[in-house]
Amino acid sequence: MASPRRRDCPSSARSISGQCSTRTGRCSTSRWSARDGKRIHSARWRKRSSRQRAEKGAVFASLPPVPHSFRSAPMLRLAIRTATIAGAIVAAACVYDAPVTAGGTSTTAANVSNGVSAQLASSASGLAAKSYVIDFTGTTLPPDIAAQVAAAGGTVTSSLTQIGVAVASSNDPGFVARVAKIKGVTSVDEDVSVQWVSPEQVVDAGDLLEDGSLPPGAPAAIFGAAETFRLVQWVPDAVSAPAAWDLGARGGGARIAIVDGGIHSTHIDIAPNLDVVHSHSFVPGQPFNFDQAIRRSTGACDSTDTFWHGTHVAGIAAAPGQNIGTVGIAPDATIIGVKVLHCGGGFFSWIIQGIVYAATPISEGGAGADIINMSLGAIFPRQGSGLAHLAAVVGKATTYAYQRGALVVAALGNDAVDLDHTANIVFVPAMSPHVVAVSATAPIGWALGATNFDQPASYTNFGQSAVDFAAPGGDLELQSSQVCSKPRIGPGQPVVQFCSVFDLVFAPVRGSGTSTGTYSWAGGTSMAAPVVSGVAALIIGKFGRIGPAQVEARLRASADDVGKHGNDDFYGKGRVNALRAIQ
Repeated sequence: MASPRRRDCPSSARSISGQCSTRTGRCSTSRWSARDGKRIHSARWRKRSSRQRAEKGAVFASLPPVPHSFRSAPMLRLAIRTATIAGAIVAAACVYDAPVTAGGTSTTAANVSNGVSAQLASSASGLAAKSYVIDFTGTTLPPDIAAQVAAAGGTVTSSLTQIGVAVASSNDPGFVARVAKIKGVTSVDEDVSVQWVSPEQVVDAGDLLEDGSLPPGAPAAIFGAAETFRLVQWVPDAVSAPAAWDLGARGGGARIAIVDGGIHSTHIDIAPNLDVVHSHSFVPGQPFNFDQAIRRSTGACDSTDTFWHGTHVAGIAAAPGQNIGTVGIAPDATIIGVKVLHCGGGFFSWIIQGIVYAATPISEGGAGADIINMSLGAIFPRQGSGLAHLAAVVGKATTYAYQRGALVVAALGNDAVDLDHTANIVFVPAMSPHVVAVSATAPIGWALGATNFDQPASYTNFGQSAVDFAAPGGDLELQSSQVCSKPRIGPGQPVVQFCSVFDLVFAPVRGSGTSTGTYSWAGGTSMAAPVVSGVAALIIGKFGRIGPAQVEARLRASADDVGKHGNDDFYGKGRVNALRAIQ
């Protein structure tokens, strides 16, 4: 019997193991060609010039110096490197390429996703105790789990009773062996993390503050058209969001959890839509509204970092329409900050807890999210122990989210890897059960008049088995040193940058020197995922809480079938269309 193809298997039927079961409807990976982890790139990748492929597995788009009179931001070198098999949580934007380290004994995994030369770090090397993720059969924990773990020589630090997972700490060398004998335990694995960088690779908008915005209450012919930097934003137009706004679809009532790094809670393009009460951090000692990044020159956490990945992602999804700053895809949706990364790093336990918290109803102590956006990801071995077990636990969390009514949307990664022909690896959480996986598109030369927003981004991972939908993520494919200018709405100097930079995604960041925040350009599937989350919020705002299966069905039925007809390697079911989604 032929194995079911990916096009017949929605995210709700996906299995982290990839094994086929006609009884459960899981998708099979047996049709994939195992290549022992070798990278299988697209024809577009292979056709690149030798200059662009000068470094193995890398694409460089270097920008020449800006004329002095036009200098308003640092130069950007975009580097997207392909991934070897590794199990690291890495933010999935394409702007991170610097080596990073994590303290203590580590196992090196070179050239992990997004070009990060990463080190998988033990959570406890050099510390008093190690942290472990304990997975039980099913979705329940023994009522005496704390006592049993204590008898094994450890302490329960978190009990995820919703999914049958506990997190424990111990400095006892025999702890794992003893816990593994507890009835119902399926795996015990040490918690690990990887760090990613670098905001130094983002094109900062510099002094683009809000001093040139329209006065409060100024009329706008079209909702969202009078934002100060609306003419710098091509992303809403690429998915027909303004037409949806005109019909009154703005995402009101929908709740989007941004499971990411810290969110700048006082940014004028974040604060009006932010649910501070239910925002939460799972990073010990760090609030949800703070973040840092690794500075490449020192390898240390940089307290002066001004990018804040989670802020950029949140603004793309749901910056409010208020005649100031930018506008998100769902400008009336609620943002919930769920911090699971800090200084570019995130332990598995943080991410698992963040998903469960986001999906749990407010009445049960959670955030009550309708949509969970995860602009982060990692490549893992499909089977085996250790990292594969931890990846499976992430799958239990995403399944729980689906069952509680939350649509999980995740970035598919920026390694230019053909995931149809790498059968021994899986990209998590994008390929976890019940997750909508998003690839990235971009224009080439938008500031010069290009109107095709549907070019597959040079870095995006792809494959019919992996991609659910495509959305704008930005790119730096334009090979030009030309400088372009875009006007602001209202008073203020125009926005001047390299023409190629305008092909990236413009959104809020923390900035420096102002409590209300500034803006930056960035690109990657990290930027594409919140576009899909925003469109999903428009659907929920229009049709109510119809459940993740119905939201995904509407996304699928309304997506523009660009590229090859039907399910496509780069676009999946198609590029999302906000207008059609709410009709």
